[in-house]
Amino acid sequence: MIEINKLTKKFGVYTAVNIPELKIEKGEIVGLIGNNGAGKTTTFRLMLDLLEADRGNVLMKGKDVSKDEEWKTYTGSFIDSNFLIDFFTPDEYFGFIGKVYKLKNNEIKERVAMFEKFASGEILNQKKYIRHFSSGNRQKIGIIAAMMIHPEILILDEPFNFLDPSSQIEMKHLLQSLNAQCGTTIILSSHNLNYVSDVSSRILLMERGDIIQDVKNNTPENIAAIFRYFEK
Repeated sequence: MIEINKLTKKFGVYTAVNIPELKIEKGEIVGLIGNNGAGKTTTFRLMLDLLEADRGNVLMKGKDVSKDEEWKTYTGSFIDSNFLIDFFTPDEYFGFIGKVYKLKNNEIKERVAMFEKFASGEILNQKKYIRHFSSGNRQKIGIIAAMMIHPEILILDEPFNFLDPSSQIEMKHLLQSLNAQCGTTIILSSHNLNYVSDVSSRILLMERGDIIQDVKNNTPENIAAIFRYFEK
């Protein structure tokens, strides 16, 4: 589904990403974790062709994302609020995203309605512009838009950030549901190790641009090893 080959990105003398090889299979939920500056967001930006790699490439379904745009038709993503259109209301934004992905009006309404609990009565059917919402609600708007298209691949940077505890729990359920019902391959980063371990089938630990651990989330010992890294 996703292949990374000899991927390198530097900013001056600092190497932000150095991934010789990585494969992510269809249907996996991959948690990308690491301290600030580990290279997580840069990796996502390279995967989404928002940054130009110094070396190597990212393939989705065997095609280089920097040379072919087919991946955009089946990939949902939210990195930060720059993805939003601030002069739209949330409903206008969802309508716009739906049209981009060729959804009919009734499909858009049905899919957005599935996020009613996550929206907590503060997003849907609101007349104010996105720029006037709180950081947490702006993040919810971006996540809803990324998930409502039922993508084959979903990339989320810190989806639990800015969310209150109830919304964090609902976020976890939404990710699990999308993966189970649509077979979506999900790659997410987070500083919340408990939620990452709850939802991920595989965990990648980054340090200074390198993936230093790649473990299946199938034994308590594997998860304990990840937690021990952050206790140093």
